[in-house]
Amino acid sequence: MPIYEFVCQDCEHEFETLLKSRDEISGVRCPQCRSPRIKRLMSATAAIITDGGGSSSKPSMETHTCESGTCGHLNLPGYSR
Repeated sequence: MPIYEFVCQDCEHEFETLLKSRDEISGVRCPQCRSPRIKRLMSATAAIITDGGGSSSKPSMETHTCESGTCGHLNLPGYSR
């Protein structure tokens, strides 16, 4: 079940909601003012990930050309393939 992020177009409150399916988005209301005028936001990954050694660094995205076109690869610090 994904967590969706929204912003209310009336009071500008940002909030997250856990939904079982995309069909439930139409019933989401702002928890602050109860307005149905909401806009879905793009979710971002965590800004800082700590590896096993205790140091922290940011994930990065690499773009490569592959058979199907352009592919993105997310590099997570502390993770090896």
